Amino acid sequence: MSRYLSAVGVFLAAGAIAAAQSAPTHHAVERLHGDPKAYMAELDNPARDAWQKPHEVVTALGLVAGQRVADIGAGSGYFALRFAHRVGAAGRVFAVDISRDMVGEVRRRAEEAGLASVEPILAKPDDPGLPDGGVDLIFICNTWHHIERRHAYLARLRRTLAPGGRLAIVDFHKDAPVGPPASMKLAREEVLAELERAGFRLETEHTFLPYQYFLVFRPS
Repeated sequence: MSRYLSAVGVFLAAGAIAAAQSAPTHHAVERLHGDPKAYMAELDNPARDAWQKPHEVVTALGLVAGQRVADIGAGSGYFALRFAHRVGAAGRVFAVDISRDMVGEVRRRAEEAGLASVEPILAKPDDPGLPDGGVDLIFICNTWHHIERRHAYLARLRRTLAPGGRLAIVDFHKDAPVGPPASMKLAREEVLAELERAGFRLETEHTFLPYQYFLVFRPS
């Protein structure tokens, strides 16, 4: 997995004006990665909501109270805290990141909001640190393109899923005017092929996001 996992959507805050600008360079991504506070500001900028549509994404996942969700590449908690409100006190949200700064920030925000169901996890690059058979939904937003050795990582994720569990991937189209440079992005077709080879089948595809594909899989 790349050291960029905690980026979860670098330069996201530029969404409102990115269509009129060039995409960030790989060097710019690296530079911002070295400043956790700058990353958090980008991830949390309200301008992101206009195209990330977090309420619609969470609603589309159909979460219910008591479910266990893993947000891989959780960053500062943009989706993890929203998931916690959906699954309630009886549920569990594993907020997974390889950045100690991001994990600490999620912990702080969850405690401040009284969301005891959020469990921050400082993961290893090749292992999310999730319990085998203990997760109903794995959610990976703007992060899949950062993960290296994805076939092996998918095998680990498959062991993590509970019976009937799902894996949702949201990531940038190659030509999206937001996110990292096109060279770092994965085409929708690449992701579908990777998941199929790893023993997953596409169950649902949502198309309401303007710059991203939103794919939901189950193990075959």
